Amino acid sequence: MTKITQEMIAEAGVVGAGGAGFPTHVKLAGKADTVVINAAECEPLLHKDKEVLRREADGVIAGLADAMHLVGAARGVVGIKGKYTDVIEVLQPKLAGNMQITPLADAYPSGDEFILVYETLGRVIPPGAIPLAVGAVVMNVETALNVARAVEQPVTEKYLSVAGAVAEPVTLRVPVGVTLAECVAAAGGATIADPNYVVGGVMMGYLEDNHQALVDKTTGGVIVLPGDHVVVRRRRQTWQEIVRIGRSACDQCSFCTELCPRWLLGHPIEPHRAMRSLEFNLVGEANVIGTSFCCECNLCSLYSCPEDLDPKNVCTQNKRRLIADKRRWENPPFNPRRPELHMENRKAPTARLMQKLGLRAFRNVGPMVPELLEAQRVGIKLKQHIGAACEPAVAVGQAVAKGQVVGRRPSADGKPALGAPVHASISGTVTEVRDGVVWIERGKS
Repeated sequence: MTKITQEMIAEAGVVGAGGAGFPTHVKLAGKADTVVINAAECEPLLHKDKEVLRREADGVIAGLADAMHLVGAARGVVGIKGKYTDVIEVLQPKLAGNMQITPLADAYPSGDEFILVYETLGRVIPPGAIPLAVGAVVMNVETALNVARAVEQPVTEKYLSVAGAVAEPVTLRVPVGVTLAECVAAAGGATIADPNYVVGGVMMGYLEDNHQALVDKTTGGVIVLPGDHVVVRRRRQTWQEIVRIGRSACDQCSFCTELCPRWLLGHPIEPHRAMRSLEFNLVGEANVIGTSFCCECNLCSLYSCPEDLDPKNVCTQNKRRLIADKRRWENPPFNPRRPELHMENRKAPTARLMQKLGLRAFRNVGPMVPELLEAQRVGIKLKQHIGAACEPAVAVGQAVAKGQVVGRRPSADGKPALGAPVHASISGTVTEVRDGVVWIERGKS
């Protein structure tokens, strides 16, 4: 049996499938004592991770074992919500002796890797650091599956949930490069006249007005919502509206801070103080510089604030301004004892979050459709990852086979840049290479 290598993972184009898109071969170049599989899937209405685990348990566990081998880890942990007892029953007998399952609370944001590492390992990642700082590597369920498959096949398919105002909420297996509209159609189509697509989840996802936008390696879900839904209305607020309303209505209650998952971990972020920057020029104040450590989970804006204000966007605006000004907090203060004092009683229950967001009207299911969605045409984006965009490796009119490289990482000083190659997800002919996309159609000559 061929042993997996970092180079195999790199050539297969494996990147973080949970949304970040960080090249996995780079992540697995470090050394850690534990690999954690992130199966928390805490975004409301999303089900693809547990469905992948249910159907592809052997592959995910094999990917966990591969990752443990590469980073030298003695232990593997699967963090999954305890309520998914049926999935846990499938997984448990398949785990090796150095692997375990840690049941998680049904709360948001349990899938944040900082929270996940604390809940599964009891370790607190310092502000500005990554899990490797405490001896851990965190991988998404689908990423682990892609690692296991890297020996034989590159990443050409994507699993994603389609939910909300659709006829049949499902988890789909689709070729990379199909459109969001095709995915919604495969779920029976929208059940409303004015469908709005929230890609990636209602909390941390984004509103995509172009329904012909392409699925890439990081797309985890499409939630269809009506235009008057609170999630859509909040996404459509302009920065000017956020500032005007925040200035007039914030009463400094501090609920946004008291429930902030990063503050609860002892990090120096206090969103209620960041809200003061709307009224005063406080970007140099230490507590506003602390917004650099915002994880952008949106809990403060969509759950905590009694006035429905938007501390998250205030934090992220300050965060981006600090980055542009090249300002950072060196040696930030850190209170690692805070989580043991406050974390347990300040989690946001998923059921309460769904009630607050008006999502209880939608069916909270997402069974897997195992058959691969048929596609006549796909658009393979040359940048589906953190790092440099790929350079086209094919030309218009060229015949390509499924799995063939169509975009390669550029080189700098003789070494490949940070990134991952991209591959054809169907066999066909390259019809266009433009605007960072390689278009492939079946049956063209």
